Amino acid sequence: MKSFMNGLKEMLSGIWGFIRKLWRHPKGRIGLIIVILLVVCALFAPWIAPYDPYDVTQRAQKGLSPSFQHLLGTTITTGQDIFSMLIYGTRVSLTIGVVTGVSLAFLGALMGICAGYIGGFADTLIMRIVDVLLVIPTLPLTIVLTNLFGRSYLMIILIFTLFGWTGLARVIRSLVLVLKNANYVKAAELAGASRWHIMMKHILPGTSHLLIMSTALTSAGIMVAEAGLSFLGLGDPTAISWGKMLAEAQSGGALLFGHWWWIIAPGIGIFLAVFSFMRIGLVMEEVFNPKMKQSSNIYKLFKNLNNTYIEEVFSSMSEAQILGVGGEQS
Repeated sequence: MKSFMNGLKEMLSGIWGFIRKLWRHPKGRIGLIIVILLVVCALFAPWIAPYDPYDVTQRAQKGLSPSFQHLLGTTITTGQDIFSMLIYGTRVSLTIGVVTGVSLAFLGALMGICAGYIGGFADTLIMRIVDVLLVIPTLPLTIVLTNLFGRSYLMIILIFTLFGWTGLARVIRSLVLVLKNANYVKAAELAGASRWHIMMKHILPGTSHLLIMSTALTSAGIMVAEAGLSFLGLGDPTAISWGKMLAEAQSGGALLFGHWWWIIAPGIGIFLAVFSFMRIGLVMEEVFNPKMKQSSNIYKLFKNLNNTYIEEVFSSMSEAQILGVGGEQS
């Protein structure tokens, strides 16, 4: 129990230190603030939303325009408060994005570490599975599986996890092939440590920066994928999500009746969620790999693109023109 508490304290201190690094970065601070606001909306949705969109008795007249009672109006089809639907939809998008991102990171790390460190038959088997899954079209398979096993969001998370870990596993495997030749790993092997102990205590921490960055970027992509599936009618019909709001707006004729706010609201929600997680993921890459920014060609261009550089360019052009004129005269 004591060792577990010590491990938990170390993990919490590491997370807090990472959040502090992220907060110090200007771009990361923007993404972190947006994520915190989205999490607050998801956790305290019953207290923030003025109405309960799941309660049939709290529905008003259909197709109302924005007002003080209904900040974003009501839907044309059911009379639900759009602002309340927007707040409650945060729960579905964040849950699916974060849970799927963490699940993909866990499964991809496990398969990649096993393939890279154990090698042999395990490496061959895992890589052949990866090759097969990479060529399977995900969208048609998702449509078939959701029609067979139901359209709950748990099923969507399972489908995304089972078919989305392959790319990360390949990257982790290539990194593990380098880490397993490190001196501290060789020392642990000579000390008689088991393979599982080495993989969990020595190899996994070396890939943690890649896993954290991948989780943030993958969560953003999963949110877009969930919105697309819900827009196509493949989401959970009993839950409210931003993609489902867009689908209902299209089927209800929001553009036809001029209710553009019904479409703009969930669109802005999807954009903010994806933008914040993408921003955090890119900042993580800069934090964990500082050389990436300085080795970028765009960074070098803007670093050298100052007044002195521009004056040198124009002076060289002037000298070339003078030499050209002089050459013609001679």
